[in-house]
Amino acid sequence: MAPSRTSPNPPSVIEKGLSKEQLATFEQDGYLILPNALDESTVSSLLTETHSMLDNFSLDDHPMTKFSTGEGKDGEHVGDEYFLNSGDKIRFFFEEDAFDDSGKLTKPKSRAINKIGHYLHALSPPFASLLSPSSKYYPGAIARSVGFRDPRCLQSMIICKQPEIGGAVPPHQDSTFLYTDPPSAVGFWYALEDATVENGCLSFLPGSHKSAEVDKRFVRREDGMGTEFIDNGGMRFPVGKDYQAAEAEGEYKSGEVKAGTLVLIHGNLLHKSEKNLSSKGRIIYTFHVIEGEGAIYDERNWLQPPKEGFTKL
Repeated sequence: MAPSRTSPNPPSVIEKGLSKEQLATFEQDGYLILPNALDESTVSSLLTETHSMLDNFSLDDHPMTKFSTGEGKDGEHVGDEYFLNSGDKIRFFFEEDAFDDSGKLTKPKSRAINKIGHYLHALSPPFASLLSPSSKYYPGAIARSVGFRDPRCLQSMIICKQPEIGGAVPPHQDSTFLYTDPPSAVGFWYALEDATVENGCLSFLPGSHKSAEVDKRFVRREDGMGTEFIDNGGMRFPVGKDYQAAEAEGEYKSGEVKAGTLVLIHGNLLHKSEKNLSSKGRIIYTFHVIEGEGAIYDERNWLQPPKEGFTKL
């Protein structure tokens, strides 16, 4: 795979959101790589918080929920009550390959977790601080620069991509899982460790956000028994003249990045990551923003808002 394009890092991002050049790259490619978005001390603080959570969560009352994309040996996407009710909590989801055939863990618990989610942006002070207007790269300013009127953070995750067992994620679009009508999701993806081809970095299909429809939605089953994918009966692209449904073509480009990098990801963009077969982990933090003004977020979505609503930026 060819290397991804990397954005310059001008001071204008700090106060005014994206520069014209950065915005043009994001609109053209559907993603934007911003190096040095987090300084070393911030990265260290977030990793310390991550490792503390991994070391200290209890197995005593844990349902041992595995995070599955539907591509693994279990063949189904995660959808139990522990997962569905995690929107206002911090919960821990295991790698599928962290268990043997009898269901016992084959790794220490801290090396067996796929991801932690989904309310870190409110319940964990170090991660919540990234949404502060005083943060170096204020997500609210970046969101408004790409067209948001009322940006709302609806979920956040630490994804560990554990050494040797970190699962592959097939090509997907974030708006399939966090659907609004019209689609509006944008991902903010922060590398807390270097992400390389060897440990399962992201790769992107540049420009696919303009032609790849959100034709499916990941929702709660109507019978209350887990989750499923359904045909999308709503709008399949954001509002705009540049979108035209077609077969997405081209070559995926690898997104190898250093710790501290921020990657912005359009909700329609096709992206993926490979399994981590290396001896090095790939811890990242990501949250997603949707439009709170003029976009409908309905009760079929797997993730439902907390009582206070989604977090306003």
